[in-house]
Amino acid sequence: MKSIAQKLSFILLVSASVNLLAHTAMAADAPANDKQAKNAIETRKAAFHLIGTSFKPIGDAVQGKAEFNQADIQKRANRILMLTDFLEASFPESSNLGEPDTKASADIWAKKAEFDKKLKDFQEHAATLAKVAATETSATPAFKEAFGAVGKDCKGCHDTFKVK
Repeated sequence: MKSIAQKLSFILLVSASVNLLAHTAMAADAPANDKQAKNAIETRKAAFHLIGTSFKPIGDAVQGKAEFNQADIQKRANRILMLTDFLEASFPESSNLGEPDTKASADIWAKKAEFDKKLKDFQEHAATLAKVAATETSATPAFKEAFGAVGKDCKGCHDTFKVK
């Protein structure tokens, strides 16, 4: 039986392939950067959705709303870390389209260095969370600190770079 990470990777690969095929079939006069932009937007939306669906159950366990199942928490933390790799390339300048295509604020590109720093911090904190999740068997202070850092990264970026 395939692991959840393998299934998730397969789903993302299939999704990206379907998106690529769909965009390739678009009108021949559509600019290449428009296709790239739409693919980038779809990739980041999918990645953020999957990050959120992995992060919430960890938060529930940290808050005592759900059992702290280390194996499940570790899988979810590893999934979040893996998904952060998709984000780096999913904000090309061409994807600065505004709503309804995306809720990404134009400030992402106007303040690119600040955005890139926040993304790098998120990736580093996700790596720390995955590392801590591999060793902690309960919501210890170390685990809560690692979880809190990722949560602060999410909130900080949403507050600054997401259109409400």
